[in-house]
Amino acid sequence: MSPLLDSFAAAFEALPVREAAGLGPARRAAFEALLRDGLPHARVEAWKYTPLRALERRAFAAAPTAAPPVDPALVADIPAPRLVLVNGRFDAALTDLSGLAAGVVCRPLSQALHDGDARQVNFMARDYARADEPFARLNAALADEGLLLRVPEGVDAGTVHVVLVGAPDADRAWHLRHLVELRRGAALRIVEHRIAAGTHAHLGNEILHAHLAQGARLLHARVQDDAPAATAFLRTEAVLAREAHYRRLDLELGAGLSRHELNVSLQGEGAQVDANGVLLGSGRRHLDTRLGLDHVAPGTACNLLWRGLGAGRSRVVFHGGILIRAGADGAAADLSNKNLLLSADAEIDSQPVLEIHADEVKAAHGATVGQLDPTSLFYLRSRGLPAEAARALLTAAFCRETLAVLGADLREPLARRLDAALARLEAA
Repeated sequence: MSPLLDSFAAAFEALPVREAAGLGPARRAAFEALLRDGLPHARVEAWKYTPLRALERRAFAAAPTAAPPVDPALVADIPAPRLVLVNGRFDAALTDLSGLAAGVVCRPLSQALHDGDARQVNFMARDYARADEPFARLNAALADEGLLLRVPEGVDAGTVHVVLVGAPDADRAWHLRHLVELRRGAALRIVEHRIAAGTHAHLGNEILHAHLAQGARLLHARVQDDAPAATAFLRTEAVLAREAHYRRLDLELGAGLSRHELNVSLQGEGAQVDANGVLLGSGRRHLDTRLGLDHVAPGTACNLLWRGLGAGRSRVVFHGGILIRAGADGAAADLSNKNLLLSADAEIDSQPVLEIHADEVKAAHGATVGQLDPTSLFYLRSRGLPAEAARALLTAAFCRETLAVLGADLREPLARRLDAALARLEAA
């Protein structure tokens, strides 16, 4: 085995909650499947643009048994209700649940595993059968922490902030499993902050399940601004019932290697997803995003607006897959992926895929890779802007279009986070 798999094998054998809540057989089956198939190589289609050879040579220690201390000022400006995890461990001291709507269940996964109630964690028994899902299998085997958010029928839970902090330590790996469950007519907004408390090179491996019942509304804004040497694998699995609405924004601003798989199944008639994102490549960062939108029911809709920037020697990868199944008549799908190359040494790979098996659908997709418009640059220069300021203004406008999926109260603070990342890019 590789050093990477060796370190995970040691973590699996030492996992305290390996048999908790009746998950033992499912955990072992997932890990044995991972060892049998190994990590995918470049000839595997889903991984052809994201080689794992360098990662295979690394080894990671398991997450610490408790959250290491970090400066409380790091999260002081993030309002409550707020849940905080540090290096893959729930931090009760920094968590603040004041103002949480009545009836909303908000608890760490570790507590549910400790209680041993299989009904609370049955979503963790899912089987990942494909060999190109190695980190999902790894998560199924090793996940021992995460967050459970459940909103009762008809309740508007307002905004909950989730903070995931990477703090300096020996190279650690953690495996988190999250569940967001909205009952009929419920509503929730999640703002996810991924930040670094200092220099580190940890590996975070996470799966988030979002279950939206009839008429439920979920807004999920995620800002990934981790340390430049960090490695992040995230997979989102969302299932939408009739008339459910899922809005999502992903700002990929950090980490050395980051891969996000966003899979949404529109299973109920009239279900809708609006998913926007910015992929900001700089330095030697490698950012990989894969969308999988599955239209199962009639009258479903997806609107996808993604922007990519490639600077330095970075590589930005985008795969936008839309499947409209037989019977999903009247579905509407729109995908736009535009990318700017800001450096001759950067690389951007965009792959839109549209597969239609139904009638009377409305579907469009497009992808472009180019540079800043010289005419627009000339216009701004002619109005007295220096070349650097003109480039920065056009780049910010190019990215800010994605923020339209948010409400006004969230749009401005997240725009400031995006602008700060773009300023770092200009200064590099």
